Amino acid sequence: MKNIFVALFCLVGLSTFAQSEDEGIKSAINSYTEGFTKGDTASLGRAFASNALLRNLNTSTGKIADTPLRKFISGMPAGGAKATGALVNYSYAGTSAIATVEFKFDDFKYIDLLSLMKINEEWKIVCRVYSRVGLDVSVASSQGTKSGTTKATPAPAAKKPNSAAVKPKKDDGW
Repeated sequence: MKNIFVALFCLVGLSTFAQSEDEGIKSAINSYTEGFTKGDTASLGRAFASNALLRNLNTSTGKIADTPLRKFISGMPAGGAKATGALVNYSYAGTSAIATVEFKFDDFKYIDLLSLMKINEEWKIVCRVYSRVGLDVSVASSQGTKSGTTKATPAPAAKKPNSAAVKPKKDDGW
């Protein structure tokens, strides 16, 4: 009977952990979308890590353009951007997450690809890579394959090296 209570406690604890991770990520994204659409600089400040990176491609020059977070927040129009913001999707593992957010304006939209990290028990946006696209453009996504899920033809057995001649490999940093 004791084992059942321990198992139930662990199951409830794991679901609470997953739920709190989901809520934390959604909270950071919500602070971002509300800050953007309402001009709430405090919400934007809560959503981003202080050293966050904001990048896009300048299509005129073909070069990557970086916007300092302070400039982005201070440039927010009073009353916010005249757009609607929506979380399209997100995923996470451990202390890292990715999310896609869409801001729809009257004649275009921004698609934001966000990287988040859990810093001091709070989810923060650490990188915003964004594109300005037409209203007819949708987010495209694809599922990759997990390592080891494809069948490979087995390689022929290699000759076993003489253990006396084997030298240790240099540390590759992993």
